[in-house]
Amino acid sequence: MTSDTYTAEFVFPGHPDKLSDAIADGLVQAASRRQKRALVGLEVGVHRKTVFVTGRVGCDGAEDIDLTSIVRQVYASAGYGEDWGPDPEELEIVTDLCLGPLEDGESEARLLADDQSICTGYATSSPATNYLPVEHWLANRLGSSLAGLRLAQPDLRLGPDGKVIVVVGQAGDTYRLEAFSCSLQQKVGADDIELQRAVRTALNEDLSILAGEFPCLCRDVPEYLSVNGAGAFEIGGPDGDNGLSGKKLVVDAYGPRVPIGGGALSGKDFFKVDRAGALHARRVAKAVVMTGAAQQAHVEIGWFPGDTSGRLLSIKTNQGQSLDIEPWQCLFDLTLKASGENWSDVEDLIGVARFGHFTDQGRPWEELKFSSWAKLDHHDQSPSLGATQAPPN
Repeated sequence: MTSDTYTAEFVFPGHPDKLSDAIADGLVQAASRRQKRALVGLEVGVHRKTVFVTGRVGCDGAEDIDLTSIVRQVYASAGYGEDWGPDPEELEIVTDLCLGPLEDGESEARLLADDQSICTGYATSSPATNYLPVEHWLANRLGSSLAGLRLAQPDLRLGPDGKVIVVVGQAGDTYRLEAFSCSLQQKVGADDIELQRAVRTALNEDLSILAGEFPCLCRDVPEYLSVNGAGAFEIGGPDGDNGLSGKKLVVDAYGPRVPIGGGALSGKDFFKVDRAGALHARRVAKAVVMTGAAQQAHVEIGWFPGDTSGRLLSIKTNQGQSLDIEPWQCLFDLTLKASGENWSDVEDLIGVARFGHFTDQGRPWEELKFSSWAKLDHHDQSPSLGATQAPPN
């Protein structure tokens, strides 16, 4: 018998909100490659053939960044062009940007918080799900797989836009996908029966693989399985709805089970407190569960304007217990310098914007390498380090 039920969702790279996030982060990446301490704060909106980009890009050669090429490449790599509009080459790109080099003193000021923020981090003691809530991990993995059907099975005539929602039941240590819904953009007149069959086949294969990775997951396809439950879904993407960067905050974080701070990640460089704080908080939360201090950890980090380092405000366990924050504060460098200097050169920031900051254990902020240096004194629930060992940055 199910004792708890959790839900989560995933949206495809061709969804208008994710197009906006990817464009914003494509510009963050371009600026950071020109100058590590580039100052980037952007908002992107899309609607039909128009793309709106506003904000600040401050770095060496900011005026030379080929914004048009980045926008068109994001659309094309998501699947737009040829059969699916808007055509990347026909986009109208409207900008209101402050472009130019950093002003005198701005490079040094990147080490100071230029805004206030409350950032959250979460982790659960499940290495198989990369320490993420099961439903969030499952929605991401299943959604990413179905997004690939467009290329893997072209006869289905699928488009770039789509959504997935999962309902996961938990009974003791066992998890079951109890209901699944997906909306997949498809040409009118295409074989919707074949689409139903393809989705069921993909779910069956994916659940078998995922249950092998995470044995607590039941591999059965749920009895309730909906594909395009609202009917034909051909008009989608920016032609069907407007999009805006920073709207999919819960998808970008940990799913609706976990309270979030509210700050958007995409469109902000790694010296910005919203992005830096979210990554720092995630690392602290992972440290708590990896050392065995708790089965789940919810971390809050706060920033006041002018702070050089995040203020670790609270660590709550799944039992509602508050851990002493002082030992954990000492384990990590929570400064803006640490986040900006270490993570600004991440390899594929567009992919991060599309598929998640915390879903790939290979991301540089996800790699704690904890087992080589940390141990836990379970009497006081605080970590201790060997005399010759150093904590991660």
